[in-house]
Amino acid sequence: METIAWSDFVKVELRVGRVVDAQPFPEARKPAYVLHVDFGDEIGIKKSSAQITDLYDCQTLIGKLVVAVINFPKKQIGPLQSECLVTGFHDELGRVALCVPDRAVPLGTKLL
Repeated sequence: METIAWSDFVKVELRVGRVVDAQPFPEARKPAYVLHVDFGDEIGIKKSSAQITDLYDCQTLIGKLVVAVINFPKKQIGPLQSECLVTGFHDELGRVALCVPDRAVPLGTKLL
């Protein structure tokens, strides 16, 4: 594992957002959803592609708090321009479980 400096870590904008829309993303190479995530008034709503179809469906994602990196450059994924990276962890079967706060926090709050 490579060690990084604290100054490198603080450059990463890991923020809390709320999923306000989730739709299937049939154009993706691997099964995925298009998520619209609200990070509050200062940041607004950002789009992301998320390969989380094994453990989540679109209906249950609406309203869920998530943690995402919001300061990566935009990335073209098929017809979608992804604006943030929603974070998660692979389980023992390779399914992605979302990284989520266990308490309500204001939208846009930065991970410390």
